[in-house]
This record gives sequence, structure tokens and C-alpha cells, in this order.
Amino acid sequence: MNSTPTILFAGGGSGGHISPGLAIAERIIARHRDAKCIFICSDREIDRVMLRQAEAYFIPVPARPWSTQPRGLWQFVTRFAQTRQIVREVIETERVTHLIALGGFVAAPAVAAARRKVPSLLVNLDAPPGKANRMMARKCTKIVTAIELPMMPKFAEQVVGMPVRLRALTPGKQAACRKKLGLEPDTPTLLVTGASQGAGSINELMIALAATNAHLLSDWQVYHLTGRGNSRDVCEAYEQHGIRAVVSEFLDHIGLAWGAADLAISRAGASSVAEVAVNTVPTVFLPYPHHRDMHQLRNAQPLVEAGGAVVVDDAADVQVNVKTVQPVLTELLNNEAKRTAMRSALAARRGPDAAEVIAKMLLG
Repeated sequence: MNSTPTILFAGGGSGGHISPGLAIAERIIARHRDAKCIFICSDREIDRVMLRQAEAYFIPVPARPWSTQPRGLWQFVTRFAQTRQIVREVIETERVTHLIALGGFVAAPAVAAARRKVPSLLVNLDAPPGKANRMMARKCTKIVTAIELPMMPKFAEQVVGMPVRLRALTPGKQAACRKKLGLEPDTPTLLVTGASQGAGSINELMIALAATNAHLLSDWQVYHLTGRGNSRDVCEAYEQHGIRAVVSEFLDHIGLAWGAADLAISRAGASSVAEVAVNTVPTVFLPYPHHRDMHQLRNAQPLVEAGGAVVVDDAADVQVNVKTVQPVLTELLNNEAKRTAMRSALAARRGPDAAEVIAKMLLG
């Protein structure tokens, strides 16, 4: 066995899988400077972008999601086998000591490759666990979950919370964060984000609100993360209707945006919910509406129940969304006492650093 920890992370296809892995890797390196962290990821652009920006060592693999369509099923089976062989070779040549499975279609063949070779830890990131995670759970040495699973209370051995990257944490005072983002330091700030890939329906919502309710933001400024290739129409809408805004397609140091914000509109992916919680930003969540199990709604529910967030259904119809979001947004923009109470509620439920807990669990 290699005396120097070599940790293989397996997951990808979205920032929601990559970001928690990077958070754990940061804490592992902090605890053991000689540790080596390798990422097995999908061949999607979002994985390459995030891992390159993090200066991580990564190996894209051809894994594909499960499909019931003949062509998709064939791709799943053949790419699963190819990925499993690639991971087996990495485990041997890199002398891997541990595998951390971050869930999803990339992690499944990696777990199969690691079985009986190295210990594997499954970090479940969604509620309820997806099909791939349920399959992997039977083959992993240990299972922890970032989110409570009342629907499957015996699935994991421990609830650890969601690992959050250091760069997703507020790095300083609010005014300083705003200056670094090109915002006015003393103006209340609304953060709008669709997470790493953006959210088309949220972008459309803000364009429509700018056209019909620009007065709501007369005393505010907006920092809007649109996702790559989606900034032009949003930027033009804010400019046309006199709303002070900075529009970006992507922000690696997302902690600056959370640190600048008095209020946020966000998707409810697991990482986004964790960042809201740890940075204590009152938030209006619009969960992604096209997941059958509506796991984004489940992700947000604990913060809603605590009094730190509000959920509004994303109808995927911009006019319906304007009607449902506008009154909620109006109240929160105009009610500082409400926002303060929400921030306090989030602060009261903050737990230990989940990434540090996992790093300690792994390294002992």
C-alpha cells in the first residue's frame, strides 16, 4: 500500500458533482501536503472548465448516463466497460489508496473498478439518492450523505452536510466583495444565479421583471450569473430599463457573490443550497422543474423549514413565473427586518465543515 495518500475522485457531468469533490480535495491537501488528488470526470465541457480553473489533475472518461433507448443503452453499456478499464489502469499506475465516489454515471464504473482493490467512500449528494448511487451503495466500503434522507434513513452511515469549496465562502466584508465584482459598495445587492451552467428560465424571468417591474429594483443593484453564452439579452434588458447590474456568465470565486448579496434568487441544486446555508444569504429558490423526483425541491426544504429561504415553483412559463415570483420578491426587497430574520435563521443551523469531516474520516 502506498504510504502517501492518493485519492481518486469519481463524478462529473455537472458542477454539482465536481464542486464537492474539489472542496474535499482542498481539505485533504491542507491536512496532508503530500497527498495526491486525481479526478475521474465526464468528457463534458463543464467538468473540464471547472477542473482546469481549479488546477486539478483530471482524467476525462467516456461514461454515459443510463438510457432506455436502444442507442443510449448501447452507449451506456459500452462506455461503462471502457471507463471501468480506464479506472482500473489509473488505480494501478497511480497507486491509488482511496476512491471517493461523488455519485452519478461517472462514479458507477469507477466504483466497479475499485471493488476489492481499494476502499471506496460514496458521498451521496442528493435526496433521494439516484439509481446510480443506490447501485453503488452495495459495492462501497462506506457511505455518507450530504443531505438528510428521511425517505431512506438506513441508506448512509452518517449525515455530514454538503462539502463547500473555500472559494465559495464569503472572503471578506460585504462592501469589499461588491467592489471586487464591480458593484457599488453601499447599495443593497440582489444575486441571481442558475449555478454553474446557468438557468434559462431564471434568465427569462429577470428579463421579464426588468420590463414590467423595474421599479422594484430602483434602490438595488443586481449581480447576475447567466451561464455561458447567455449574457447578452440579460445585460441588454437591465440597461434598457435602467437597472444597475453587473452581468457575468461564470464566476469561479462564487464566495464573492454570496458575500456581496443581501438577497438571492437561485436554483436549488445541492451545492447551491449548501452555499446559501453556509454564507447565510436569504434566498428565493426556483427548483429545476424537470426532474421527476423533484430533488431540488427536497434540497431546499430544510432551509425553508428553518425560515431562511422561500421556494417558488418554476413553471417554465415566464409569464406564470413573473406572477408568482413578483409578490415574493417585492416583500423581501422592501422588508429588511424579514431578510435579517432569515439570515439569523440560516446562521443558527450552520454545522461543522463537511469537507473537513470527510477529509478527517478518510485520512484518520
